[in-house]
This record gives sequence, structure tokens and C-alpha cells, in this order.
Amino acid sequence: MSDHEQQQPTPSRGGWRGLAKRADPQLAAWVDTFTRRRKMRYGWSKDLTWRARTGTNVILGFLDTPGARPTAEDLHVLRQANLPYAHVSAILQDAGLLTGERTPALTRWAHQLTAHLPPAMTREVQVFFTVWHQGCTTPPRSRPRSETTIRLYLGWVLPALTCWADEGKTSLREITTADIRRTLPPPSAARSNMVQGLHALFRLLKAHRLTFTDPARDFPVKRPDQPPPMPLDTTPIRDALNSTDPARALLCALLAFHALTSHQVRHLTLTDVDTAAGTVTVGERTIPLADAVLDRLTAYLDHRHRRWPATSNPHLFVNLRTATGTTHVGPRWLNLHLGEHLTSRSLRSDRLLDEVHAAGGDAKRLAVLFGLSVTVANRYTATLHHPHLREQPP
Repeated sequence: MSDHEQQQPTPSRGGWRGLAKRADPQLAAWVDTFTRRRKMRYGWSKDLTWRARTGTNVILGFLDTPGARPTAEDLHVLRQANLPYAHVSAILQDAGLLTGERTPALTRWAHQLTAHLPPAMTREVQVFFTVWHQGCTTPPRSRPRSETTIRLYLGWVLPALTCWADEGKTSLREITTADIRRTLPPPSAARSNMVQGLHALFRLLKAHRLTFTDPARDFPVKRPDQPPPMPLDTTPIRDALNSTDPARALLCALLAFHALTSHQVRHLTLTDVDTAAGTVTVGERTIPLADAVLDRLTAYLDHRHRRWPATSNPHLFVNLRTATGTTHVGPRWLNLHLGEHLTSRSLRSDRLLDEVHAAGGDAKRLAVLFGLSVTVANRYTATLHHPHLREQPP
């Protein structure tokens, strides 16, 4: 929070309506032109427009000094009043009033995760986080990793870091092979994950000359055997395909018939689908749609046009939140629409398994048809010899 905000009542104390009225009338009127532009561009409802305008005026109401501008961190007070943080931020950015950059949620999470560690160890882990988050263009070069990967790896090594800190270790330079051996859990998936995380951590620190050795190098990553993929019960699939919710029916159809991934489905755009040709384009692949999928696609597009006629979101799937912008839907929305008995991964796996048994275990065909690696394709073809999967699933 900035100094000018800390001196004023916050929305949680009942001051947000008063703050909105305190905004400079001329400045508020000028900023409102950007609110109206976004309303017209994204088809905002009256309620959303009012809340965005109110939130903008609340932030402007904090400004007591002529020429002062709010910072990105100042906008966090809007969450206390349930006002649209993202939309207000975009409006103020359009108006050129917002200063500073908001600390990304991933960065805040990483700082909180390592706050209990000794200072030296914290700095070393933060170097690892920064390189993986932003990449490194100078030797030793490194590409940035995804947020999911970063969260997984830091989560895997955190128990070991906490244990060493409790033992009095102040830096990762002090860690030896014996320390790692003593800290590792019994053989399990958790042990494999921790070893994999420690490999990545110490390899990077040694490459950047923050540690002298890599004590994790003597511990191979032994992954536990994965259970074979199994077919799903057809009842929840049939219920989803016949759902009265057009979005749910289309989601299930794309996953169950064409084995798209969650990422592919969520990033599909309107230009990727061609109802006339009956195809969908995913990356460099053009997939002919099954008749059942095409029917559900047509029904969903009609529903989408009726529900959000003015939205300019280019993505195929939209919801109440994304229809007012240009972002794609999140994985949580997808899983909630599929229901408690289905996930995008299980539907994709079920479709791949069905194709394996229909094609007689042709791994090459499976890899080409669905864009799989040889390893993944072989994992599915191996199910032909499973005693419970010798018959083609219904």
C-alpha cells in the first residue's frame, strides 16, 4: 500500500462509498471515458460497468495530492469491497494513471514459501526460482519454466529444506550426500519427486557457482511403476454428452471423441473451429469432427451467441468472468463443468485406450493420430496384454 492509501479509511471500514464520491470530478469524468470504451468493446453489463466505475473512483478517492497516481499494489483494497480488481486495473492502465508493477502471485508465493528458512538458504532458493521463472540468457543459459512446474519442484524440495534448517544448516553449501540420504522418505512417489527436485536445485546452484558440489548426483530418480490406464464407466460420459448445458456437452464431446488435452480445449478460439468444413484446428493438426461433436458444437455456438452477444473474447469457451475480457477459461471451470466423476485427463485416457483396442495395438497410428510420444503410445498399447483389458471396453 502507498502512503496516501494508508492515511485514508479502507473499504473494509465502510469507507468505500465515501471514497468513490471523493474522487476529483474532472479526473473521474476523464477516466470514465476509458470505462465506457471497455464497456462497448467487451459488452459489459450495467452491473459490471457500475462496479468497475465505482472501483475506479474508489482508487481515485485515495489521491489527495495533485498529480499523484495509484500503484498496482494500491488496488488490492478493491478485493475487500468485492469490486472488479482486474477491470479497474485495466481501466487505469488505459488512462496511463497506474504506476509500478504488481508483484506476480507466483513470486509472492515463492517468498512466503521460503520465509522461514535461514537468510543464506533463502537467497539460494530465490536464485533457483528466479532463473526458472524468468530464464537466463547468459551462460549457463536456461529457459523459463511454467508456473505449474515451478510450484511442483519447490513443493517437492521444501520438506528437505525445512528439515535442514531445523537441524541448524544455514546454507545449501553445507548439505552433504549423507544429509540428503537421511532426509529422503522411504521408496515411494514422494521420494522420487524429492530426488528429482533436489537434482534440479543443486544442478542449477552448482552451475551458477553458488554451491561447490552437487550432493544429489548420487541419488538416481527411480519412478514408481504407473498403474495401467483403465476404461471409464460410460454412465457419467453419457450423462455429460446429453447434458442440457451446451458447454458441458461440447467439452465432453471434444475430450471423449478426439482426446484433446485440457490446455488445448481451453485455448481453442472461434477461428480454430470450422462448422462448414466440420473441422477443428489444434496447433498444426486439422481434426475432422465426429458428427456427434459437430452437433454439439453448433448448439454451443448458438448458446454462446445468445448468452454473450456482445463479447469480443476470441476463445471458443467463455464464462461470466472471461466474457468481459479476452482471457481463456481456467482448468477449474473445465473440471466443474465436467462433473465430479469426470476429468479431462480421464476422458482423454479413456479415448486413447479405446483406440488402442480398436486398432489392435498399433503404437505408430496412435502416436500420429493423437500427437503422442512413443513412450506414451507404448504405455497404452501395453494394455492389450492386461488380463482385465483383453476385451475391447464397451
